[in-house]
Amino acid sequence: MDSNIAPPGATALLAEFAAHHPASAMPAGARAAAQRLLLNALGCAVGGAGDPALARLSATLAPFAGKPSIPLLGRGDRSDPATAALLNGYAANILDFDDTHLETVIHPGPVLLPVVVSLAARPGVDGASLIEATLVGCEVACRLGNAVSPGHYARGWHITATCGIVGAAAAAGRLLRLDALRMQHALGIAATQASGLTEMLGGMTKSLSIARAARDGLLAAMLAAGGFTASTRALEAPRGFGAVLGPAFDAQRLLAALGTRWETEADAFKPYPCGIVLHPLIDACLWIARERAIPIADIERIEVQVHPLVMTLCGRTAPASGLEAKLSHAHAAAVALARGEAGVAAFGDEASRDPALVALRTRVQARVDETMPADAARVRVCLPAGEVIEHFVPHATGSRNQPMTDAELDGKFRSLCEPVLGAARSQALLARMRSLASDATPATVFELARTST
Repeated sequence: MDSNIAPPGATALLAEFAAHHPASAMPAGARAAAQRLLLNALGCAVGGAGDPALARLSATLAPFAGKPSIPLLGRGDRSDPATAALLNGYAANILDFDDTHLETVIHPGPVLLPVVVSLAARPGVDGASLIEATLVGCEVACRLGNAVSPGHYARGWHITATCGIVGAAAAAGRLLRLDALRMQHALGIAATQASGLTEMLGGMTKSLSIARAARDGLLAAMLAAGGFTASTRALEAPRGFGAVLGPAFDAQRLLAALGTRWETEADAFKPYPCGIVLHPLIDACLWIARERAIPIADIERIEVQVHPLVMTLCGRTAPASGLEAKLSHAHAAAVALARGEAGVAAFGDEASRDPALVALRTRVQARVDETMPADAARVRVCLPAGEVIEHFVPHATGSRNQPMTDAELDGKFRSLCEPVLGAARSQALLARMRSLASDATPATVFELARTST
């Protein structure tokens, strides 16, 4: 290399990977992980389509929407590609049932699924290319998350939104067949729009941050395809993404083993629709509920011993809505013990305001244990006459050591889709998603996710 020519920076190397990494070099395991990501996100979007907050968002945007060409998942209507990406992204996240890259706590599904839905009908796009684009987008988002973690999230940046928009741009750019230079511009256009505050967790705007990442990542790639330019050092420059949204940017973690080690294979799936750090204590409470039916009146205390992140992220003791209940250790313990289940209804508005659960939440006592692994928890239920029922969960369901199986993921998909689409249509949709890699007309797959055609 000419000594007068600077070596390519992080943005250029990531863009080269996103634009040109050969499909033949994407291993079967990574492709399968990306396909599961799309399957899970689609189920979440269909299941979340009836949320009242989404109805408000859709009604507000309707007067400004363009030609209705893209299906709105779990609904009967359509919208323009950008608005559809926003609404589908919102639906995919609102239940808090989405996938999680455990190291960064990024939820790739709700920012990537809307992109591939909005571009699935483009000429030359087949199911295999949707999976490849999803894999590329997930790698970009999660590696960027690695590069700014843990300080980025700790400062209050909502990492799914901030890193997700760059991953969404990479996925869209791949489907739009951007060359490496235009992909650099797409990543830059996305990076300058990165935003989202963790202050919004527990409210309607949390999912809006993620939905905007999907829409604006799509638009970034479309702008780049149209010749719009940006800095080609958007990630590593002194005033770029890493430095500004820091406090630290580790380009080595961004690029290490790029194309040979796949972060997408570390993507995990939730068995419960709430903050993932709550899952160990839910597992423990459900085990106790299965072992013995305990009248609520007999429960004197529920002692939970948890990892510090539980109280940092989910320390709410008196949630006033379903959205807040999803981030409440007290509600999670109370509902799992009292009802013996932790599905969508357990974290809805009705459950959050149930007088019996409200009262039981006051008897939950949490103790942070710095030595407790993030996927572990101990629960002690204290009963009259000093009786104690205790259970320890070393690895929660859905964790790296106890991942959800394909059969469990299929069951979750059906449970989310059947109330909206019916059993037959849900099963047909599941079958199409499971064979997506060989599907020549993927746009018709997403048509099945509508309530009418």
